[in-house]
Amino acid sequence: MTNGHPIRLRAMEPEDLDLLYMIENDPQLWDVGTTNVPYSRYLLHDYIASCSGDIYTDLQVRLIVENEEGETVGLVDLMNFDARNCRAEVGIVIARQHRQRGYARQTLVHIANYARKTLHLHQLYAIIDTTNLTALQLFTNAGYSPSSQLTDWLYDGKEYRHAMLMQFFL
Repeated sequence: MTNGHPIRLRAMEPEDLDLLYMIENDPQLWDVGTTNVPYSRYLLHDYIASCSGDIYTDLQVRLIVENEEGETVGLVDLMNFDARNCRAEVGIVIARQHRQRGYARQTLVHIANYARKTLHLHQLYAIIDTTNLTALQLFTNAGYSPSSQLTDWLYDGKEYRHAMLMQFFL
């Protein structure tokens, strides 16, 4: 899936356990995702081993992002897959040491191509905290359009924050 870009997307392997463990257990990422509890290596190993890689079975697919040197730089999820309405939510995490290098933007291009050509989806969407200006800019630059502001949508344990529904029509 490189299409001349400096990244490629691939299926998860057992060797990705350390990356998954680091990302899923980073409390700074809990505010931008839907989880707020740590995951054990055992649970994550079981997840890697048991996921089928089939979005129709799992209702999600998680792909690893590699740069042109073959280094793992992050991951991208298609989740909340809705086959009837041909849409899925996008989630993306690039490891801290690989940020600000264009990997996230290229990943969004690749996942959109995959969603269009392979999964035949009609749209992708993301729900982004309105204070996360970096993510809002990333998705806007990737062609996503703000659709609706979701009032008091996200709760961080202290306060509710608004979120923006961003949509990309394939």
